[in-house]
Amino acid sequence: MTTSSASGNPSKERLTADRIVDAALELMRTQGYDATSMRAIAKALDTGPASLYAHVANREELDNLVLDRIASSLTIPEPDPERWADQLKDLMREMLELYRAHPGSARAATAIIPTGSGAIRATEGMLGICLAGGISPQAAAWFCDLAPQYVGSVAVEESIWIARANSTGPGEEPDHEAIDAQLTDYFQSLPPDLYPLTSPMAKVLTTGDGIDRFEFGVDVILAGLAAVSHKYA
Repeated sequence: MTTSSASGNPSKERLTADRIVDAALELMRTQGYDATSMRAIAKALDTGPASLYAHVANREELDNLVLDRIASSLTIPEPDPERWADQLKDLMREMLELYRAHPGSARAATAIIPTGSGAIRATEGMLGICLAGGISPQAAAWFCDLAPQYVGSVAVEESIWIARANSTGPGEEPDHEAIDAQLTDYFQSLPPDLYPLTSPMAKVLTTGDGIDRFEFGVDVILAGLAAVSHKYA
């Protein structure tokens, strides 16, 4: 989008941190996280890298802004002591959906300490739900670190699978049924004397899609949170 200057010549749209984040998310979606450099963003915005640094100090700050944008979209419910575990599960599910909606963005969350208002709002919400459910403050605090790590790792793994040439071409959704069938055959072909559990449990090991396995992880984390909370009181 352009505007007209006093002389009647079109001028560039004003550069802002929001526009930089918009461009970063689009580049992550189309080119992947690694290709989303400050130079690439500057090119997409038809400006020079130096102009970006007037609004975003470095790549770490850009990652924080991307994460903050995504966290700002999270639905934070009023804490319900009777439904606290379900509320946290819903938050983790929504986190994953937001990462899926913005391919590549989960990489931006890796090794980042969120400090933006959107991310702090999400942390505040998770803390409130945990405390309403009787979780100790220390366990609640560490859950706010553990939950995003788990969700982010799932999202990153999904993006890597899509980028690889597995059962389908790069950039296409993998054919998980074909992959599972291949893995089942491989596990079943293993010598049972060397792998007495893996071979006969081949179908069990390959059962369940990504949603099933994600939900299992969420259940384990929430059950563990409740079980160990007293240890960190």
